[in-house]
Amino acid sequence: MRIAQISPLYESVPPKLYGGTERIVSYLTEDLVRQGHEVTLFASGDSLTTAELRPVCTRSLRLDPNCRDQLAPHLLMLEQVAREAAAFDLVHYHLDYLHFPTTRRIPHRHLTTTHGRLDIPDFIPLYREFQEMPLVSISDSQRHPLGFVNWQRTIYHGLPEDLYSFHEGPGSYLAFLGRMSPEKGCYQAIQIARRAGIPIKIAAKIDGKIERDYFEAKIRPQLAEPGVDFLGEISEKEKGPFLGGARALVFPISWPEPFGLVMIEALACGTPVLAFSCGSVPEILEHGVTAYLGRTVADLVAAAELLDDLDRRKCREVFEQRFSSLRMMKDYEQIYLSAMSKAGSWTR
Repeated sequence: MRIAQISPLYESVPPKLYGGTERIVSYLTEDLVRQGHEVTLFASGDSLTTAELRPVCTRSLRLDPNCRDQLAPHLLMLEQVAREAAAFDLVHYHLDYLHFPTTRRIPHRHLTTTHGRLDIPDFIPLYREFQEMPLVSISDSQRHPLGFVNWQRTIYHGLPEDLYSFHEGPGSYLAFLGRMSPEKGCYQAIQIARRAGIPIKIAAKIDGKIERDYFEAKIRPQLAEPGVDFLGEISEKEKGPFLGGARALVFPISWPEPFGLVMIEALACGTPVLAFSCGSVPEILEHGVTAYLGRTVADLVAAAELLDDLDRRKCREVFEQRFSSLRMMKDYEQIYLSAMSKAGSWTR
């Protein structure tokens, strides 16, 4: 098949640092190429791929100090895609809803993976207007606010099996990895670690005023206490040792997480998870097998005492069975082939 992958431009494909969506686009693209498909990737010019790269901007927008309007390059990309759409058997968008008006007016087979949260009231009239768009969710829980749209399937994210090494022995610290956002629960993670008597290491991106204010008000005062180590934003190469060397990942989120890539990153390393049962968490993790789930800080403090009961090798096995990038690619390949068999059904 001739497939176009349309990536956000905020990060390169794959990202140099933080960037979940662009990483998934990268893994999917590379596996499709290895499968023998002709793949064209629309992305930033600093992306690395074995597909044919169509660079829309010289470098990823988040790391470009000269980019003042991040919407403009995306509109330019959509115009380029529209001009070339007829050359592809299917165009796979990863831009949430930005392409909907263009996609409706340019006849071509297309599919959209929704990577973000969907529980925002402003989305309801938008998705009702464009409810014919064929969508893929990344968890069943992500769908709940928009049950009326044209959902095709849920396809869980996946990682290459050789991306992270299995760490058989438990480490001596808890790990927090993610954005420095209140909803990600870094402050709660520190409280869990402190009350459980386990050191914590924090690897987090700080981006924007809300996250900077949260860090200064809630997190920086905690760093003066022993047992709290703030590492900042870490690279892809640093993730494996960081997660694999942890006794557990702490994931005390307070929002409807659509997927939570860090959970399967931890499992790939053999590291279990302590998590609040929000959003997709109960779909990705199994209580008492790969994680302990709870509703409060006290729940996870108590669960920390039981971490030695979780089998790290089982965590790795669950990752290999459910969350490999090859499984993800095959799931998408099936839905691509289904679209191909329905002549004209996804065109407009």
